Formats: sequence, C-alpha cells, structure tokens
Amino acid sequence: MALQNQDYPKLQDPQGRKIEHGVILKIVTTNICGSDLHIYNGRFAAPGGMLMGHENTGEVVEVGAHVERVKVGDICSVPFNVACGTCRNCRERHTEVCLNANEELGFCGAYGFNLGGWQGGQAEYMLVPWADFQLLRFLDRDQAMEKIRDLTLLSDILPTGYHGCVEARVGTGSTVYIAGAGPVGRCAAASAQLLGASCIIVGDSNPARRELVTQAGYEVVDPSSATPVADQIEAILGTGSRWVDAAVDCVGLECHGNGPNGCSHNVEEAVINTMMEVIRPAGAMGIPGVYTDQDPGAPTDLNKQGLMALGFPGAWVKSPSFTAGQCPVMRYNRELMMAILWDRMPYLTPLLNTEVISLDDAVDAYEVFRDGSPKKFVIDPHGMTGLVGTGDRSQSAG
Repeated sequence: MALQNQDYPKLQDPQGRKIEHGVILKIVTTNICGSDLHIYNGRFAAPGGMLMGHENTGEVVEVGAHVERVKVGDICSVPFNVACGTCRNCRERHTEVCLNANEELGFCGAYGFNLGGWQGGQAEYMLVPWADFQLLRFLDRDQAMEKIRDLTLLSDILPTGYHGCVEARVGTGSTVYIAGAGPVGRCAAASAQLLGASCIIVGDSNPARRELVTQAGYEVVDPSSATPVADQIEAILGTGSRWVDAAVDCVGLECHGNGPNGCSHNVEEAVINTMMEVIRPAGAMGIPGVYTDQDPGAPTDLNKQGLMALGFPGAWVKSPSFTAGQCPVMRYNRELMMAILWDRMPYLTPLLNTEVISLDDAVDAYEVFRDGSPKKFVIDPHGMTGLVGTGDRSQSAG
C-alpha cells in the first residue's frame, strides 16, 4: 500500500472511451473498509497500482454533457456498486449485478475492487459514471456536513449490514446472531435494532470490538472460546434456546479467531457452518460477507480452487434459506439517510467509533485496522469535515 501521484480523473470509462453521463467528485470522505483488507492481505486478487476505496462521499465539481439532475456543488453519497440504471438487473433493483458495469465479467461493477476497472475514491478526486442514476444527493449541505460521520456510512457498510438483516428476515421481536463485530457487523447490529429485533448477539474474537458492542447494549459471544457458539447463545437466550431466528455473516472469506484459542477451523466456510448450526428450523441467513474464487491466499487447497466444505447436508433438514452476494446499496440508502437525518439511529457514532484521518495517514491506518483496531477509519483528503485529528489512533488497537 502506498500513496501515488495521479492525474486528475477524466470523464472516461475504464476502456478510455469518453462518457458524458459521468461526473467528477471532490472527495469529502472515503472510508477504509474491511473488504479493502481482503485486497491488502492478498486474499482478493487485484492488479498492481489499482486505486483503492469503494466507500465514497463527494462534492460534484464537473458534470458531463448528459447529466441533468446532479449539479456542481452537490454533496452526494456514492453507492459502491457501479450501476447503469437501464439494464434488466438495475431495473429490478439488483444494482449489485449491473449487466453493463463490468465488460470482462459481464456483470457486477464496483469501485476500487477489481470489478470492471473502475478506480476507487481513496484519492482527492474520482469519476462516477451514470451519475444521475447512481448518486444520492444530500439536499442540505450544512446538515450533511454536521452528520457526515454517519452519512459517510451510506456508501456501503450501513446498507450492507441492513441488507444482511433484511435477507435474514429480521423483524419485530427477532433473535439475531451476527458473525463479526467489525464496522459492518456493528452496522448490522444497529440495523437489527432499527428493524425491531429483540435479542441481538454479535460474535467476534476481538475483545476491543466486543467491548464496543457491549457498551451499545448488545449481547456478545466469543467464537474463539472453547465453549461452542451454540452453547454461548443458549447461555444468553435461556436453557433449551440454542437457535436464533436470523443470522448474518459480516465476516466473509477471511475468517480467523474461530475455534478454541482461534487455532482451529480457520477456513473460509467456518462462519457459514456456524450460522447453519445456530439458525432455527425454517430460519434465514443473510450473507453479505465477501467470498471469491480469486483468493490466492486461501487457507486450504479446496478454498484455493474456489470451493468450500459446507455442512449443508446436515442443515438441509432444517429447511434453511439464505441470500448471498453484494448489497444493492440503492435499495436502502435513501431510507437509511432519512433515518440518520431524523436521529433514528443516534447510536451509530459511538458504535462505529469513527476516526477521521488525512490521506497522508491512510497507509498507516490500513496497518492499524488490519491489526484489529475497533476504529472505523474515514479519510478526509481535503480537510473539508474539520474532523481530522480529533481522535487518538494510538489508543485504538485491539
């Protein structure tokens, strides 16, 4: 990971063709995501020199000739899914698998993620294509900047956590198990609360992250404990209650700290197998955690082939259901924006434990985040938020 000097972006697609439906954004905030760590750790193949960053919020500074609704000066959230708005999948609200955003694969585009060649936004400026369709505008600039710590989450992790809960059918009174207490898992816990869940249980081997979750009023389990997760859940729910209504995977392929002392079962399928064990018969699972067959650092020969040893045969009799894949951010981001603006999620800021940093500090922040920090690192390249340096990263490592 290194800082690079790059040219100011052009209104061109990854193949170099001019596009008039795009805009150039001056980045206000761009976040470091757990999914970025998959690339950083060599667990998701990416070309050298690729610009990172798929959690972006920016101010429009240039518009293409075909852009009609987005104006210079607008502050907007950028969904991490690149989507055209006109293909069959986009029209069906499956913007996570747009058919025009990735010419090599044929579907599924994303910024800074080796999916379609779209460069990321961990930079001073970035290109956003199909801007009229994609961008979520914040109509009140002053209000947006006041709440930017929370609004910056709309580009990915808050909709992703919410999507996992929706696909797991979380509703009023649900009991929920969320695998992972990183920023996405914490957003999933906040989303489960917004959706009306009763008991929200978050599993993580990192004690600093578990502490954040506990302080927010949620229950925690430790998957690295010698006590199985199902037994820990039973201790929370009561004797004979080893199952939850819903389970959400906020870990993905880079599972670690699973099994006694974190030394066993460190394979890609560990989280999904645990969820199949703890879900009730006819329960549902949401799996927005990242999995890929482009994993050169996979822990087993089977995983390196893009395959997993799922305990599905034993779980089949439970009639479980699950939905996997990227979150279609545009399905949820406006509603979640309104929940933030009207203070329906006031617990987000302390739960996410956000630290705003400069672009110069981004390389160091990647290392700190990789080492287990309970922080959510937000990069402010231009100092527009006035929040750079307001946290103490030296005290954040878990």
